[in-house]
Amino acid sequence: MKLPKFKNIQADRYIAGSSSFKKKPAKIKLSANESALGPSPKAIREYNKVSRNFKRYPDPDGIFLRKILAKKFKLDPNRIILGSGSDQIFEIICRAFIGKNDEVVVSQYSFLIYRMYSKISGAKIIYAKEKNFKTSVDNILSCITRKTKIVFLANPNNPTGTYVNKKDLIKLRRKLRSNILLVIDDAYFEYVKERDYSSGLKLFSRSKNVVITRTFSKIYGLAGLRVGWGYSSRRIINALNQLKPPFNVGRPALFAASAAIADTTWLKKELNHVNKWSKKMFKVFEKFKIETNKSSTNFLLINFNKLNISSKKVFSDLAKSGILLRKMDIYKIKNSLRVTVGTSRENIKFVSSLKKIINV
Repeated sequence: MKLPKFKNIQADRYIAGSSSFKKKPAKIKLSANESALGPSPKAIREYNKVSRNFKRYPDPDGIFLRKILAKKFKLDPNRIILGSGSDQIFEIICRAFIGKNDEVVVSQYSFLIYRMYSKISGAKIIYAKEKNFKTSVDNILSCITRKTKIVFLANPNNPTGTYVNKKDLIKLRRKLRSNILLVIDDAYFEYVKERDYSSGLKLFSRSKNVVITRTFSKIYGLAGLRVGWGYSSRRIINALNQLKPPFNVGRPALFAASAAIADTTWLKKELNHVNKWSKKMFKVFEKFKIETNKSSTNFLLINFNKLNISSKKVFSDLAKSGILLRKMDIYKIKNSLRVTVGTSRENIKFVSSLKKIINV
C-alpha cells in the first residue's frame, strides 16, 4: 500500500531542557531557563478565575493583551502579533519570508529554533563565528550575500548569556541591505543591567524592516502557557497575521499574561533574586576554576576544561542526585553545560553537589 509522501526535511530537532533522568522526575530542574520564583500570584489568580470555563474560544486577535502591551511599552497595538510562545512567531516569519535557496544568517551559538524553522522553510543556514562566545556583528556582515533574506539575533543570546551592545546593534541594521529582515529576540532583555545595552524594541520600534520578539516564558514564569509577542511595521505584521493560526493563544493564557505584565512588584522580586544569585554563582565557579561568562540573563554557561573532569560526568552525577542541567552537545559547545538560576534552596543544593563532584 502506498502512503502519502512527506517532505525530506533536513533540520535539527529541538530538544527541550530535560525534566527527568532515566525516567525519574528531577527534584531540581535547572535546564530550561525557566523563572526562578514562578509566575506572579496575580497571574495565577487570573488564570484560575478564567479557567473555570473552558467552553469559550479565546479572542483570536488577543486585543485586550495587545492593548495592555501597547500601553506599557508605548507602542501601536496594531503592530503587535501574539504567538503561542515567541517560537511560533519565528516559525511564521520563516514561512512568510523564506523560500528554497534563500539564506539565513545566525550567530555560531545561536538559539536552535531559528535554524530549525529556517531549514524547514528551505533556507540554507550561514553561521557567523563568535568571539569568546559573543556575537560578532562584523562576522555577521561578512556572511551576507545576495541570497540573504533574514538575520536572526538573540540579545542577550541563549545559550551563551552574552549580549551585543547598542552601538553594534545599530551598526548591524545600518549596514544590512534594506531588503534583509533583521529579527531581534528580546527574550532575556529584562535581566540586562549594563549601560551600553539597549533592547531591540527600544532601538527599532519605528523601523520598517525589523521584527522584535518577546516572551512571557522567562521572567514572567508562564512557560507552560505559551505566550509570546512580536512587534514590527504594519506591513510586516499584516503579512504575518495572514499566516497566524486562529485562537493560537488560549483564554487563560491571555488573561494570566495581562495580569503578569502589570505586576511590576513581582517582576522586581524575580530580577533581584536572579541578579543576586547570578553574581554568587559566578564567584563560586571562579573559586572552583570553572570557566564562565558574567551572564546578562537568568543562566550561566559553564566549561570544565581547566578541571580534570568532563561535562558528561558532571551532568550524569548531578542528574543521579536529582539535579538537571542543560547539555550543550547540540550547540557544539564542547565540555560545557548551561545552568539556570533556581530558587535559593535549589541553588544551594546545586553548588553543594557540584563541589562534591569536582572534589574541590
